Amino acid sequence: MQSAKVLGNATSTAKHSSLANLKLLICQPMLSDGKTPDGAPLLAVDRFGAGPGENVMLTSDGSCVKEMFGVENSPIRWAVLGLLDD
Repeated sequence: MQSAKVLGNATSTAKHSSLANLKLLICQPMLSDGKTPDGAPLLAVDRFGAGPGENVMLTSDGSCVKEMFGVENSPIRWAVLGLLDD
């Protein structure tokens, strides 16, 4: 799991069928202090309605993604696991 700050939304004119109707977010991973970036921004799939400026918890666990989205084979690498309180 990784905490991150949502930088914005991503749009795609074509995407894998397992991503249909799912929101894509650009997220900046953060260190435990919540202020220092931890690496490059990444793309995450969201079902919780997170928006720019919000803090989220991300997961890259494949079995969790399969269960959350009900897919066997999908290119989802990062998914929002929940919204973090400030």
